[in-house]
Amino acid sequence: MIKAIENNPILTIVTVVLIMLSFNIDVLNVSIMEARNFITAREMITDGNWLLTTMNGEARYQKPPLPTWFTALFGLLFGIKNILALRFPGLIMVIIIGIFSYLLSNKLLKDKTHSLINGLITITSFYVIGIIIEAPWDVFTHGFMGIAIFHLFQLFEKQKNYWQHTLLAGFFIGFSMMSKGPVSFYALLLPFLISYGMTYKYKHFRAKFFSVFSIIILMLLVGGWWFLYVRLEDAETFLSIAHKETGNWGSYNVRPFYYYWSFFTQSGIWTIPAFISLLYPYMKSRVSNLKAYRFSFYWTIFAVILLSIIPEKKSRYLMPVLIPLAINTGFYIEYLIRRFRDLKDKRETFPVYFSFCLIALIGFGSPIAGYVFLKDNTNVNWILFSTAAFVMLNIGIGIIFQLKRKNIKTVFYLTIGFIISVFVFVLPLSKGLQSDTYKSISELKTKAEKENIKVYSFGPVSPEMIWDFGDKIPQIKVNDSTYNFPKENRFGILVNGFSTTDTQVLKENYTIVQFDTFDLNRSAPESKKHKKRLVSYYYVLTKK
Repeated sequence: MIKAIENNPILTIVTVVLIMLSFNIDVLNVSIMEARNFITAREMITDGNWLLTTMNGEARYQKPPLPTWFTALFGLLFGIKNILALRFPGLIMVIIIGIFSYLLSNKLLKDKTHSLINGLITITSFYVIGIIIEAPWDVFTHGFMGIAIFHLFQLFEKQKNYWQHTLLAGFFIGFSMMSKGPVSFYALLLPFLISYGMTYKYKHFRAKFFSVFSIIILMLLVGGWWFLYVRLEDAETFLSIAHKETGNWGSYNVRPFYYYWSFFTQSGIWTIPAFISLLYPYMKSRVSNLKAYRFSFYWTIFAVILLSIIPEKKSRYLMPVLIPLAINTGFYIEYLIRRFRDLKDKRETFPVYFSFCLIALIGFGSPIAGYVFLKDNTNVNWILFSTAAFVMLNIGIGIIFQLKRKNIKTVFYLTIGFIISVFVFVLPLSKGLQSDTYKSISELKTKAEKENIKVYSFGPVSPEMIWDFGDKIPQIKVNDSTYNFPKENRFGILVNGFSTTDTQVLKENYTIVQFDTFDLNRSAPESKKHKKRLVSYYYVLTKK
């Protein structure tokens, strides 16, 4: 079994991602960033806004449209309400990131098995998976940049026949820019260029100057045309949005320089191996290829430093760091596979036993913990729960048994199986944790149309609510003192809450009747995870 896996590394990576994510990823709630992407894709299809992109009928130029075009295409093919289909382009990008990690590693190491380990660590790192939902544009921009970096590496290494790599690098850097502007250029490409120069040097660079120049031209043409188009077609709005976005870098969500220092925890289940792989004095005498290890180490550290310089910081911005970190972690895993049987020093063996035994204990404890959380819920699929408990328990037993035999390679693959099992068997059980107060707004549109009532919002409504509603929801309240009341004598409004002034203005002109409350929170109102912005009250107003 292991031999078949290692003999077909790219097929293995594709299969792991498809099994892990393509069955139940639609179980997860649509996030705020994802809702914005989906709404824009929907309005591309319904309103034809493919270039001058919109969200809820208003200009949405904050993000370039390439990822949204892919989302809209899958929406056209499989239905705009099909969450799995809309998320599938992001899933494909995870596959691409995994394959790129494998291919680049193989160029560095000339070792298919070690390179496969790196690829598998990449696609099972926590935020590489989570970014599909939390920030759909990021997985595209870094995925395309990954392909570009693979070709840049070959361009730098070769002395002839490198024009194919020149063209592909230029195109894919352009695609990365068309996904989220220069973000990946700064977070992934720049630290790669610094690290490559420090480790491998730029040999025969003068002969490749025209290639580099060609890459820059291609990058600007492919990645910049949309920005120029919008700048010319809707200059005022574009400049206003651009000014606000650039202002956020230094004034919004500002965190201290050291905010990212726990970056290795974003790799999730690989946290302990990732941390140890960063201990350069320990690793430098143990890795099989010191030069390649030094390269991945520098790449990781410089990526974190560059991101730390920017005042605005969010956990999801660390996602590109996980790509070189996965390669770096692979050196430690490969070392354990090669030498663990011979290790006697408890300072070396204890972290290994602790890390993998912890995973095994989660496997042992998940049936008990799952039963405690789900026993009083009538929506639980107990057949699925029993299957999940059986699989997780057996993987846990397998990890302990193979650890005792010091067979780290099998332990590694069992860990990959553990992560796959969580998504295939455990994730669907989260449906049973849904609060009784949860109420979708998806049927309101049909109901309102039957009653010939147009629905508006009074103040901001969350993107998740607009997405779930299934259409645009025009705003009545523009700001604290400006109201654009509709011409209809009777209409519906969605509101998160009224101020005293709002109540007074409305009561002077309308009879107000509350009809419903919509709550998209899966957690109960008393829970800390309950978000007020995901609650909307529905009123029908009749003119006096």
